[in-house]
Amino acid sequence: MSPTHLLGSAPLPDATGPEGLAARQAALVAALVAGAPLPAGFATDRVDAARRALLRKRAGEVARHWPLLAAGLGDTWPATFAGWAAGRPTAGSLRDGWDLARTLRDQGALPPLGAQELAAREATHRYDGRHPPRRRRLPALARSGDAVALQLAGRVRLLRSTRR
Repeated sequence: MSPTHLLGSAPLPDATGPEGLAARQAALVAALVAGAPLPAGFATDRVDAARRALLRKRAGEVARHWPLLAAGLGDTWPATFAGWAAGRPTAGSLRDGWDLARTLRDQGALPPLGAQELAAREATHRYDGRHPPRRRRLPALARSGDAVALQLAGRVRLLRSTRR
């Protein structure tokens, strides 16, 4: 069975056995974490509650990897993350935070602490948004907003921090 069939709005086959169960499980997981339509036979309110709980858990994991970004957003962190992450499958906590920080930067909504953290990360690692980040070997200079970070010999120095 093709993945597009599982994520579409067509009802799942009423097959029994391992293939039918696997298809139903994949459709439920896609509905919970990737914004796919809810498969038939599930209580909408319960699935929505589970979806919100998973987003809160995911936000906590991203905040562990991106503490300055989360602190910079303060009380708006959970709502900001949930709004960004809803309908997006996770790429891992580090990459989710990186993608969110870049999105906020592009929208002009990245807080100063998040800009400093993003500049430091981009000075130490290469990340293209599709593949896992790779450590930089050569000296690098990165800028995010007003924050400028320099990586030299494995150490990162914040040359110019953003206004607080």
